[in-house]
Amino acid sequence: MKITVRYFASIREAMGQASETLDTSAATLAQLRDALIARPGAAGGALARGRAVRMALNQVMSDESAALAEGCEVAFFPPVTGG
Repeated sequence: MKITVRYFASIREAMGQASETLDTSAATLAQLRDALIARPGAAGGALARGRAVRMALNQVMSDESAALAEGCEVAFFPPVTGG
């Protein structure tokens, strides 16, 4: 299925791009994250397990069990603190 993935803040910097369209067989956010971590390059460090990463599915904050669907939009971003 084709999905749009958007990266924000330090994750965007590590990935070297703000967004990409992926053709994936991942069924959940967890599977997508694992697939991105497995790619060579900066994704492994930026999205690595043990790092705090927030996720949104179709602009709704979601946990890793959220199911992906054709044409959905996924966003990855680090936690944000206010001041």
